[in-house]
Amino acid sequence: MNPMRLFALLFAACTALLATPLAADPADIQAASRSVVRVVLVAEEDGETFYVGHGSGFAVAPDKIITNAHLVAPMREDASIRIGIIPSEGTTTYGGKLTAISARNDLAVIQLEKGRLPSLALLATPLDDGASVMAIGYPAAVDRAQGLDARETVAPMAPVKTPGVISGGRTTRDFDTILHTAALAKGNSGGPLVDLCGRVAGVNSFGSLSDGNDAEYGFAVSNRELFSFLRSAKIDYQLADSPCRSVAELSAEERTRAAAAAINTRERQQSEQAERRDLEERALREAEHEVIAARENHVAFAALMLVLAGLGAGATFVLHERGDGDKRKIAGAVTGALVLTAALGLALRPSFDKAEDIAMAAVKKELGEKGVLAGASDGVYECRIVPERSKITRSTPPSVEIGWTASGCVNDRTQYGQDADGWTRVFVRNEDQLVAINQFNPATREFRTENFQLGLATMETARKIRARYTSKSCTTEPDRLAELEDMQKALRQALPAQPNEVLTYSCTVRPKANAKK
Repeated sequence: MNPMRLFALLFAACTALLATPLAADPADIQAASRSVVRVVLVAEEDGETFYVGHGSGFAVAPDKIITNAHLVAPMREDASIRIGIIPSEGTTTYGGKLTAISARNDLAVIQLEKGRLPSLALLATPLDDGASVMAIGYPAAVDRAQGLDARETVAPMAPVKTPGVISGGRTTRDFDTILHTAALAKGNSGGPLVDLCGRVAGVNSFGSLSDGNDAEYGFAVSNRELFSFLRSAKIDYQLADSPCRSVAELSAEERTRAAAAAINTRERQQSEQAERRDLEERALREAEHEVIAARENHVAFAALMLVLAGLGAGATFVLHERGDGDKRKIAGAVTGALVLTAALGLALRPSFDKAEDIAMAAVKKELGEKGVLAGASDGVYECRIVPERSKITRSTPPSVEIGWTASGCVNDRTQYGQDADGWTRVFVRNEDQLVAINQFNPATREFRTENFQLGLATMETARKIRARYTSKSCTTEPDRLAELEDMQKALRQALPAQPNEVLTYSCTVRPKANAKK
């Protein structure tokens, strides 16, 4: 390997190693917290409402909340008890209806009577012992320490996040639990235990008792129990089957890959340039030989014409001596034509300058046959996820199909704006709290999506910015493209520095005529 190339690769790898953090992004825990709710039980008697108690829960689907069965158990004994769902942000609270309960593994489902919440993904495989986790919920001890009264606790507020590590899996009370060191208190029941990417590892259920000297431990219902419970309740949920990693780690790896790619590109260009020079020199030699052969053929032809012209001149002289005037004229004309043909043959000999044109034509033909990659060609691109170059917070995404035109129109309906790295479109979702930046580079055949999970205030700002863009279809009008560019710049400025999810796809193209209908 070239020593300079080796040095560059080692330098890039060391830079990536130094930049790689030991923990995942704090923004992931913040995003997960928006899916956690306070579950409040209230009773009505003689027209008055009484506070019964509260716990925690989290959205496993936009309209379905997971919590503990022991939290909602009083509802079985008192029909007057109602459920209130208090989200972590905003000004709206929701009513809830208990739709499924399993006392055996301490799980319950509450159906929101209205509204939607961002849902959490569930880890497909258990975490290893020693893995870092976070318990998220609403411990009553914190409420008391803050001096909050019952009225204040039913207002939306951010949940409490407490760190810990996995200490092992145990079977307790006839169901699988996860033992961990994240601090739990009364009120944490039903809240999620998440990894550092905000994916659910279990449902916090109860803590160990301490006499003041012993360490306290928490127990969470394992996802194995939760999966079985959700299937029996016929509730769809999102799985997370990828390792937890940070955007900073991924960015460092991409910088290393880009550095290696740049080196490969330079080496390939140097090799192609050397190959082209060799090809041009060879083609020029062959063209010169071809021109020399052609000139020799022209001289030989002219010589032959002159020989024939000489014979014609002799015949003309003989006929003149015989006095055969008519035949003499014909012979003289033929002789003149032969002389003129010989002169033209010499005059039309290809010059040596012609060799360069022949050589260039041969070079272009050979390079064309090898196939030079076209840039932004129209067509339908089939894009598949590259897991090792992605940060995936949920299940592995399916393939993406992109119907592309060189003007930046995607699937005949969505206009992308051109920038230094390709073509970009910022999408503001209506159905959930997410903004996505899609980027497509037809030259490298890469498609990339950055997903930002946002709070209500930032999401509202993003929707107001998007509303300024009036054109909703593909366009080539300069004014509309400028408007799109301004809208996308404003949206980028409103977003956090890093996304929560990065999806990188590799694309292959097929002719647009073969696209799926």
